[in-house]
Amino acid sequence: MAAGETQLYAKVSNKLKGRSTPSLLDPLLAMGVPAHTALKALAATGRRTAEEAAEWLRCHGNDPSLDDPIPQEYALFLCPTGPLLERLQEFWRESRRQCAKNRAHEVFPHVTLCDFFTCEDQKVECLYEALKRAGDRTLRSFPTSVPLALHSSISYLGFFINDGPADIIREFAMAFATEASVLADCSVKACTKQLHLTLAHKFYPHHQRTLEELARAIHPSHSCQWTAALYSRDMRFVHYQTLKVLFQYKPQNVDELMLSPGDYIFVDPTQQEEASEGWAIGTSQRTGCRGFLPENYTERACESDTWVKHRTYTFSLAMDGNSRKDGDANGRLSGDFHSSPAPRGVSSALALQGQSWRAPGRGGVSAEQEVAANRWMRDRNTAMISRRSVLVVRHGERVDQIFGKSWLQQCTTADGKYHRPDLNFPRSLPRRSSGIKDFENDPPLSSCGIFQSRLAGGALMDSGVRLTAVFTSPALRCVQTAKHILEELKLEKKMKIRVEPGIFEWMKWEASKSTPAFMTRQELKEASFNVDPDYRPAFPLCSLLPAESYEEYVNRCAVSMHQILSACPQDAGIILIVSHGSALDSCTRPLLGLPPRDCGDFAQLVRKIPSLGMCFCEENKAEGKWELATPPVKTLTHGANSAFDWRNWIPGPGAQ
Repeated sequence: MAAGETQLYAKVSNKLKGRSTPSLLDPLLAMGVPAHTALKALAATGRRTAEEAAEWLRCHGNDPSLDDPIPQEYALFLCPTGPLLERLQEFWRESRRQCAKNRAHEVFPHVTLCDFFTCEDQKVECLYEALKRAGDRTLRSFPTSVPLALHSSISYLGFFINDGPADIIREFAMAFATEASVLADCSVKACTKQLHLTLAHKFYPHHQRTLEELARAIHPSHSCQWTAALYSRDMRFVHYQTLKVLFQYKPQNVDELMLSPGDYIFVDPTQQEEASEGWAIGTSQRTGCRGFLPENYTERACESDTWVKHRTYTFSLAMDGNSRKDGDANGRLSGDFHSSPAPRGVSSALALQGQSWRAPGRGGVSAEQEVAANRWMRDRNTAMISRRSVLVVRHGERVDQIFGKSWLQQCTTADGKYHRPDLNFPRSLPRRSSGIKDFENDPPLSSCGIFQSRLAGGALMDSGVRLTAVFTSPALRCVQTAKHILEELKLEKKMKIRVEPGIFEWMKWEASKSTPAFMTRQELKEASFNVDPDYRPAFPLCSLLPAESYEEYVNRCAVSMHQILSACPQDAGIILIVSHGSALDSCTRPLLGLPPRDCGDFAQLVRKIPSLGMCFCEENKAEGKWELATPPVKTLTHGANSAFDWRNWIPGPGAQ
């Protein structure tokens, strides 16, 4: 053993003197494992047993970061147990089922006592002693019951802890922070603000009333024994998405990950350029290895699913304050790991319905894997409805909508080149073989239109929805809107845009009284639009006739929607359709089984649809129909910004 390793082992051994059980390090060091690596394995497994640490080392044999001196991050939470926890978990399930997932679902019910902090691996056991000392010091004054007051706002719902009990709990947190600083040389920030137990956070405003009704069913008077729990997490993956593996996958190529059911994979959404459609690049928590994996072998997991529980201190109290005596109080420091996984919501389960379990584009899977996956899908489909969805979106603000029919003359120089006379004109225009004049009847997005599209794409990214396909009208403004949405979703290189002329605007409304000259597929490709060259549309461009009647238009949209659904798999997920305001009505009514709207009512309705207006439909397979539903993102509202001429503000002769 090297001198440095010996000194480190000696320091750790001294910390463990006086224990009745042998050091957890001894069997690992006897295996020839370096002390720093053994300590890392113990910290990563919660220092429960040497066997678990040895298994962790075996799994991480090819981990390129095994020898990196990266400590874990730790945090201290106050967690409810017993009947109160059961009611909180019921709220978690129902709120997710009725109102979709929000930020609170990422973590188990808790009150944060200390924010995440780092601790060197060789000093972790000192944190346990700090927890015990702080608990013993606070035990006799810990409140017999913790009063919880419901608080609600437009984006937050939870219980506040007020008055004297909150002060005592904060004193406990401060005591732990002080002890951790002395014993483990850690910089710990105890919570000094309002103590709270979050029920829902960053939810849709229209869900507030439903969430409040569910929260009122939780009675703070429910029996509860509070436990202080010390957790750790891998600081490298704090801002990553966490996926849980559902099926076994054996790599077909050297750059792919081995997957086992129950594994967790960390995925950085901003680093997926190299992954082809249906695949992701991630790091396995079990092995530490990085590689490609088929996305449809996984489901989204909660942030805290990968956290490791180290030790708990339970404040054991008598039934009431009158009967409690000093000798009755009994605080327990526990190293046992009691698994209490967060309940899986309906929305995450629905996201798995109808998927093909063959790894796309990078080789097949074994027959046994496919049979097992298909059997699982059949069983799951009998218990839960698959939700395939269609999101119809109007394009962003078009440049002629702001600058009028003469917009092209305003931005064209004498020699026929484009220049930007106003910041709301786009920075540049894509190249067209016939020159700039073809933009007159096929205008691009304005700068604000680009911004609107990116806002919508970012909101879709935040909502965690899964897109399965994208279709657009051939109008440039629609293709641009789709491109910017996909860019915000980090899908612009993976998902191809399918151009469908059948969902173009009603030809009667075209100012040119002729079919516009749209950009060709080759021109779109040269302009960096990732269009699908192999898609066969329901209606070719030549079928768009200027004399089209309203009946012909709505029939064209109905046929196009049938073609779009037929071209897409039965996967749960969203089919994005970027078209015109009229499409929000003409492309959804056929899905809903409704007859076309009266032509006059149709024209009045369409005029009210703003840029990035959305209509969302979900397929109800159990009843064999489609239903209108709340879109996955909020509406976009903003005011006008009129033109300004600074010359009008030049002071006149009489100005002072």
